[in-house]
Amino acid sequence: MKRWLIWTSISVGSLLIIGFVGLSFMAGSPKDALAMVRFALPHMHVGNLKPGDSAPDVRLVALDGKTRFRLHERTQQRPLVLIFGSFT
Repeated sequence: MKRWLIWTSISVGSLLIIGFVGLSFMAGSPKDALAMVRFALPHMHVGNLKPGDSAPDVRLVALDGKTRFRLHERTQQRPLVLIFGSFT
C-alpha cells in the first residue's frame, strides 16, 4: 500500500510539473503562466464596481519605470481612461 502511495504521489507531482512547464512555455515565462492561472480562476473576477462608480485609489508606476504615484493625485475629479495593453 505504501509503495502505491509513493508512486501515485510521484506521478501526480510529475504531471503537475510537466503541465506547469508546458503552460510556462506557451505563456512565455513562469511569471506569465502564474498570472494566466490566477486570472482564469472564477473567484478572481468578483467585484462590486458598477459603471459610473469612482475608480479605487491605486498606486501606479509612471512611464519612466521608477516614479510611483497615486491615481487620485493625477485625476482630481477629472475623467480618466486606463488602457491596458502592449505598445511594443
